[in-house]
Order: sequence, then structure tokens, then C-alpha cells
Amino acid sequence: MSLFKGSPYRRQDLEADGGGRSGGFDDDDGAGEASSGPFDIGSTKHIPIERLRRWRQAALVLNASRRFRYTLDLKKEEDRKQTIRKIRAHAQVIRAAYLFKEAGDQANGTSLSLPIPSGDYGIGQEELASMTRDHNTNALQQYNGVKGLSELLKTNLEKGIHGDSDDLIRRKNIFGSNTYPRKKGRSFWMFLWEAWQDLTLIILMVAAVASLALGIKTEGIKEGWYDGGSIAFAVILVIVVTAISDYRQSLQFQSLNDEKRNIHMEVIRGGRRVEVSIFDIVVGDVVPLNIGNQVPADGILISGHSLSIDESSMTGESKIVHKDSRAPFLMAGCKVADGSGTMLVTSVGINTEWGLLMASISEDTGEETPLQVRLNGVATFIGIVGLLVALAVLVVLLARYFTGHTENSEETKKFIPGKTSVSDAVDGAIKIVTVAVTIVVVAVPEGLPLAVTLTLAYSMRKMMADKALVRRLSACETMGSATTICSDKTGTLTLNQMTVVEAYAGGRKIKPPDKGSLLSSMLSSLLIEGIAQNTNGSVFIPEWWGCRGFWISNRKGHSQLGNQGSISQIGMDFEAVRSGSSILYVFPFNSEKKRGGVAVQLPDSQVHVHWKGAAEIVLASCTRYINENDIVVPMTEDKVIFFKKAIEDMAASSLRCVAIAYRSYEMEKVPTDEEQLAQWVLPEDDLVLLAIVGIKDPCRPGVRDAVQLCEKAGVKVRMVTGDNLQTAKAIALECGILGSDADATEPNLIEGKSFRALSESQRQEIADKISVMGRSSPNDKLLLVQALKRKGHVVAVTGDGTNDAPALHEADIGLAMGIQGTEVAKESSDIIILDDNFASVVKVVRWGRSVYANIQKFIQFQLTVNVAALIINVVAAVSSGNVPLNAVQLLWVNLIMDTLGALALATEPPTDHLMHRPPVGRRMEPLITNIMWRNLLIQALYQVSVLLVLNFRGRSILNLEHKTLAVASKEKNTVIFNAFVLCQIFNEFNARKPDEVNVFKGVTTNRLFMGIVGITLALQIVIIEFLGKFTSTVRLNWQLWIVCAVIGFISWPLAAIGKLIPVPKTPLGAFFTRKFRRRQDSQNS
Repeated sequence: MSLFKGSPYRRQDLEADGGGRSGGFDDDDGAGEASSGPFDIGSTKHIPIERLRRWRQAALVLNASRRFRYTLDLKKEEDRKQTIRKIRAHAQVIRAAYLFKEAGDQANGTSLSLPIPSGDYGIGQEELASMTRDHNTNALQQYNGVKGLSELLKTNLEKGIHGDSDDLIRRKNIFGSNTYPRKKGRSFWMFLWEAWQDLTLIILMVAAVASLALGIKTEGIKEGWYDGGSIAFAVILVIVVTAISDYRQSLQFQSLNDEKRNIHMEVIRGGRRVEVSIFDIVVGDVVPLNIGNQVPADGILISGHSLSIDESSMTGESKIVHKDSRAPFLMAGCKVADGSGTMLVTSVGINTEWGLLMASISEDTGEETPLQVRLNGVATFIGIVGLLVALAVLVVLLARYFTGHTENSEETKKFIPGKTSVSDAVDGAIKIVTVAVTIVVVAVPEGLPLAVTLTLAYSMRKMMADKALVRRLSACETMGSATTICSDKTGTLTLNQMTVVEAYAGGRKIKPPDKGSLLSSMLSSLLIEGIAQNTNGSVFIPEWWGCRGFWISNRKGHSQLGNQGSISQIGMDFEAVRSGSSILYVFPFNSEKKRGGVAVQLPDSQVHVHWKGAAEIVLASCTRYINENDIVVPMTEDKVIFFKKAIEDMAASSLRCVAIAYRSYEMEKVPTDEEQLAQWVLPEDDLVLLAIVGIKDPCRPGVRDAVQLCEKAGVKVRMVTGDNLQTAKAIALECGILGSDADATEPNLIEGKSFRALSESQRQEIADKISVMGRSSPNDKLLLVQALKRKGHVVAVTGDGTNDAPALHEADIGLAMGIQGTEVAKESSDIIILDDNFASVVKVVRWGRSVYANIQKFIQFQLTVNVAALIINVVAAVSSGNVPLNAVQLLWVNLIMDTLGALALATEPPTDHLMHRPPVGRRMEPLITNIMWRNLLIQALYQVSVLLVLNFRGRSILNLEHKTLAVASKEKNTVIFNAFVLCQIFNEFNARKPDEVNVFKGVTTNRLFMGIVGITLALQIVIIEFLGKFTSTVRLNWQLWIVCAVIGFISWPLAAIGKLIPVPKTPLGAFFTRKFRRRQDSQNS
């Protein structure tokens, strides 16, 4: 736990630098490594690299560059870490050399040169970059500190730059933009080259060239090029279609990665805070920094309060560095660990160390997902079976051919020892090898793991439209397995639009709460002072708002506090109050202590310490209050009871209760030294209560429906909030997390401190029952996540603060808030919810389940084709020495199955039906379920039976006996090929709904599916009717087309009837494993 206390996100940075990838409670993935199979990986979050290496080495792979394209490149990862280490060492050496030089200059009394003007500015980029990079305090002093530097850069330290378009363009032209050159993505030709690398396709191309040469030699160029040319064309078509599909995926990932890098930050321009992209920050910008922010560029501290920076991402050293006027230099890419401040930007983009670092390393966006790993296991198993079958077919066909048992269409032997020429014998052998290799192409599903990437890429793009930005690929599919969601309250379940609806001040209730005339002068003055100074927000009255109200704005949302009339009544001129006193010290709001404070010095040298925070906690520190006569009086027992009752009543009405208090302090006791001031503990005892306010933060519309949908889907929603337990209870009842008041008892409803006080085993015991945790700290959230994971849950956690980073990191799926969330929280997360809405979290669950379901649909479809094609060719080869499906036909089937099938089925949108299933959870449910086995075996057996009957009795069944054997044989094989392809087209519809009778539901809404089915059918007609020379087929009359269509159509009613057959819940694999164990046990006994 101590690792997180100084820097809650440091663990993430260490991992980025290779400090260790494993962690958390994925014991099923890491601990049992020796005993578990290489493909038994339930989660790839924080998985050791050695484990990843194991599963790759275990996989049967024919084209490694394609199979592992979207996985982490282990070699590149090592190179990347080595480059980072070199750049960091280089920067440290330069800095050390400068320190020696500076010491020498001071000893010799050498003065620094004056700044060289650049364009309209009094200093150039080289000098700025050199000063910041070398942390040159002497140069900064020569420029008269940060104030002098701001004058050279034409910046007002309070109001920032003007920020008009001309000003921004001018600054970018002179000092550069805050971007760095990125390595170009792979071109289409690279994907084409990678698609060529498949071993089977290379063998087929060699066979095509040999067949082409022999055909031209024996039959002449006019007729002899068809066999070899058609195979070559089919291989090229497979390669081109594969490359196009992969290239489109890469473009999708590229655009999503650009979105991830586009951090939005606040800057001060023209005297007002505005939000801009990190790429639009320019030299001279004044940037406010708060806990959890990323430092967007190199710069110098203007002012700060307890500002601490985690520089581990740049230096590699995991220590927090305090920043003040003696150490004012800030480096881009570092994170604000504590405190707040403002900085002046001095260098951007490639002129910063961070920019150099980012430009020097190629960012590897590859990553393993559990489904990819498991599908590699499936692909390996199918591939081994396919190889054995292809080898058996090769041996049988070669043996039959060279022993004279293979006949051609005229019923004469193809090979007669001593009579058949060498070229004919070689040509016959090449055709046999070609068929065997093509069987391998069909049997080894190289596209199976890539289908995961395809469906993930599609889902990620669609999730962006549903306000969810995926940072880790595997989070998409893991979210579909989630069994529980631990959600924040403010801004996620509620709107985060705060309105004061009740107030207690002067020892009584104020009605209405914003009526300034009801407050005494001293109380009003102190309240305004405390509200104005004890905030990091800004106040403005937009022109469009007129005189209807005013807003306090910060990155975490906005709060309508009152109306314009009330401002004038109580004189709330925030800017005047802020400029009328100076801040001595700030204690930023702390989620552990549930309060924040500020010490301010007034013009008459008085010091006031203001506190605000959780009402009951601040109240406990108050010994006095100001009564209605402006007199500070002791807090009596009766008054404590009165205020506590007020807090309970407001909390029961689902109001957030905030107390505002202050105390005076002697100026002599305030530390004068900057270092001592940084260590000063702000006095928090003997406070004077000013007011207690009840703030209404209404539930989001639709959140109750979203919670109910989760409950139906078997996903338990838990509220984990820092708010008062009574407020949490009221909101939970409103949202539907608690069904009724009867549910609002321990342990359903628990306080963070009570949960924290339990032993580990006790926490684990009650974790399942917890629905609401109030007054929780980030550490309580982490403990809850750990307890739930030990209980076997797949846990999703929402978070927005820096202190939420450990829980986000520990959870199976960390969900950071896009509006309220700090940059640290976002970096620790797997998915960013862009609109902070709980309904968007539920949409992510739907998409996660859709990923898993789509992969299962594709597996069912592909295995049906595999099983049918293999059995048909094997049986025909063994019995007659000929195969009904030749190499070109099989390559077309492979294209339908591998690329077009994946596109059609992997891009099915989610349906409500998915949310009526229980979650998969942590149990390793087999990818091929009993329902899938039933469906695919029914279809495969049907196809095999019908097509084998046609193969052996087709001449008489199709009424082709009056034709010559050669013509009848060719026509029969064409019917078999055509019927086989149409069976796959019809079966694609069956694969859409593995467990539903109505397979056409919603089919018209999926245009891509309908388009692919239409294109496949159109191409099949073209192949049969016009490309017979290439595919060794003949034109079919309309009667035979009807026969083929009927054979395909029968698969629909057959699938519907098959779905009425019940299947056992126990997976087939577990059934056979159990039987095998029993037999072993009986033998041992």
C-alpha cells in the first residue's frame, strides 16, 4: 500500500519503464503458469512478458507477421525501453555537464549573454529551450525571473496571452507547435507484403508457376495457362482482399490512437480560462496546474501551493519533486502529484525532452487480448487436425496415382508405369500437392485471431459514438464479462450540476438560501472571503446568461450558485475579494480528510484560515459559531445536535452537505521561509462555523433504467462515494441501486471506515453484499475491488481523481471520467467515459458482450466450413482418388470464410438479447459452447451427407446419365461446388443467432452483412457462369441452380428444428475430462 501514498499512479509509470507487468489478483493467469496451458489466459492486464512469449511459441503459425500483427511486439518493446533509457541518461549527462559549467562560470565571475530577440519577441527559442532543458536558474535570474521572461514573451502572468488567431499563428511560427514528428503508419504495400508471407500461399504460388510452365509446354500457351493461371489469380485475390481488410483496420486504430493522445487542458487567455487541446498550447501560455494534470510543455512555475511533481516518466526515478521559486523548472510529460499552481510555457513540441523522447520511440499500440490468446489455441488445434488430414490426403492421392488406381474423366488410368511421360507425371503430382496444400489453407484458420481485432476495431469505433474511448483493446471484451460495477456518485450517477437549495447560517435556517439580506455583515463578508479564496475555479457571468445567474467553472463541471439579484444583494464581487487579500498557503481538497483549506493574509496583516468540506467532519472541528447578531459564541451541546439534525435531514433529501468554517491566526506563527511554509500544517482545530449548505445534484435522466438493465444482465451495480451515508442512501434509492428502505441496512449500506476496520477475510465475506459505501476514501475503494476479485468477480470501477488511480489500475476494467477525470486517472484506466454518464458505462457492457458473441458466431460459421470441406475431400480422395473441390474452388471458399465471413459476422451490432444473459465472469467458459457444437454439427453433417451423395450418385440423381462421363463429371462437380458455397451463404444467416430461432431479426439494419452476402452471391454467379475456365466449372441450367438453392435453403428450417434440441449445461470438454479422470482413478485404485 505504501507505494501508492506518495504517488497514486507511480505504479503505472514504473510499468511503462519495464518495472514489472504483473500485479493484482490475476493469480489464475500468472501463478499457476507451470500447470496451466499456454492458451489458458483469463486476463492479459499486467501479464508477465514471459507468459506472452509462451503462448506465441506454442501456437501453430503459418504467417507470424499477420497472426501477431496487433499483439505487442516483444522485440520492439525491449528496443523501446532501451531507447528511453538512453535518452534519459543523455539528458541527465547534459544537465550534469551544465551544472559543472555553471559552477565554473560563478567561480570565474563570467556573466551570461543577453537574450537575442526573435521576431516580435525579446528572446529566441534556442535560449528558452536551453534554459529550461538545463534548469539554468542563472539565466532565469538574468532575465529578471519569471516576470521578466513573461515581458520578453509578451505575456501577462495573470491574464495570459491575447489568444487571437494572429497571436497564436505568430507564436507557432517563431517557437514551434506543441507536436512532435510521429513515425508514419505502415502503407498499404507493407500490408500487401505481409499477406504474401503465408507459407501455404507461397507453396501454392510455386505450384501455380510449375503448373503454368508444364501446361504451356504440353498444351500450348492458348489452353495451357488456365490451370496455373487460375491458382495464381486466386492466391493474388486472397492476398489483396486480406491486405485491404487489414489496412482498413490499421487506419481505424490510428484514428483512435490520435484521439487518445489529444488531451484537453485549461489555459488562461485574455483573462479567462479556456479549454484547448494539448497540441494547441503555445510558448507564452499561462497554464493552471492541479493535482492529476499532465504538464503539457516545458515551462517555469509562476506561483504554486504545495506543488509536487512526479518526474518518473522523464527521469526514471520514482520520487516526488517539490516545486517552488528555487526549483521552478517544469518538464513536459510529468504529472502533478499534489498541490496546484500556474506555469509559463517556455518550450513546446520537439524543443522539449518529452517531444524528443516521443519522436524517438515508435509507439507500439499492439496488445494481447484474452480472446486472441484463446483463439490462437483454437486455431492451433484446428491447424494440427488440418495438417494431419492434408498429409493423409496427400499420401493417399500420391499412392493411388503412382499405383495406377486414379482414373480421369474418360475412365482411363492417369498414370501407367513406363508409358506416362515425366512431364505428365510431374503435372499430376503437382495438382495433388496443390489440393493438399489448399486443404491446409482452408483448415488452418489464420484469420481466427484476427477476427477478434476486426470486431474490436469495429466496436471501438462505434463505442466512440456512444461516448466511450477505449485505451486498452482487451478492455472491450473484458467488459462483456463484468459481474459488478463499482460506480462513483457525483457526475456519473448524478448530473454534477450543483445548486444550493438549503442553508444554515447565523445559527438558523436561511429561507430562501440565497437571500443575502438575512445574513449579518461580518458573516456575509467572511463567507464571501472563504468561498472566493478557497476554490480553484473561476467565476464569470456569460453574456448569454444576462442577469439570470452566475456560474463557478472548473474542469470538473459547473455549479449554478444563485441569481444575479442575490449577487448584488450580498455584494459577491469575487474578483475584488481575491485581489483584496493574498493567499499564503493552500491545503488542496483531500479525499482522505474530506476537506480543503486556505490561509489568506488581509491588507491589515490579519490571517484567516478558511476550511470547507464534509459537513459532519468540519462541524466536529468547530468550537464556536457566529450567531444572527454577528457575535462569535461557543458551540453548545444543543447547537451541535441542531446542526447534526440539519445535516441528517438534508442528507435524507439526497442533498450534499458542505460546511464552511474559519479561524483567525497570528501572523507571527506563519512560517516566512518558503521551505518551512511548504511543510506547514494548516490549523484545523478551534474553528468558527460560518454556514452549512445543502447542495442539490440531481440524478441523471435514464440512470435508473440503466441500473435496472444491469441487474437483468446479472451485473451488480455498487455505489462507492465520499458523500455522507444518508445522502448516498437517498441517491441509491432514487437510482434503483437499493430497492427499498428495508435494503438500506448493514452490510448493504456501509461506511468506508467500518469496511476498512474489518480483517481481510471479513471484507471478503461481506464484499458481495455491499450495495452502497459512503464516506469512502480511495483506499476503501481499492480494498473493495481486491475483496471482490478474490471472490471471483470481474470488476469494473469508475473513477475521476488522482487517488482513484490504484483502484482503476487494480480493477479488471478501469473506467475514467472524460470531463471530471484527471489525466492520471485517465492514464490508469482502460476506457474513458467521455460524457461521465453511467448509461454510457452500460453501453460499454453491451459492446463487450457483443465482441464475445460475434467471435462465437464467426467460430461456428468457420468450423462448419472447415469440417464439411475436410470430410468431403478426404472421403472422396480415399474412395475415388479425385476430389470434388479443387484448389481454386477451395481458395474461394477460404476467402468467403476467412475474410468476408469475418467482416460480415464480426461487425454485428449489439442487441438487447445480449443483456438478458448472465455474464461470463471469471470462469473460463469454453469458446465453443454446447449450443455451438449442436448447430455446427447439424449443418456440417447435413452438408457432408448431401454433397457426398451427389459426389457418388450425382450422375443419376441429377439426370446426367445421357451425357458423356467427362461432361457429366464436370457438371456434377460444379453442382457440388455451387451447392457448397450456397450452403455457406445461407448458413451465415444461421450463425447470426446461435441460440434464437428467428435468424432474420434485425438483419436489414446491418448493411455491411447484407452487402457482403449480396457480393458473395453475385461473385458466385459470375464464377459459375463466366469463369469456368479458371475454376474448372461449367455453366448450370436454371433447374440445377434451383437444386443448389434448395440444398442451401434447407439449412434454414434445419437450423430452426435443431435449436429445439436441448443441450446439457456441462461443456463437452468437461464431460470428456471427467470421464477420463474417472477411468484413471479406477485404474489407479
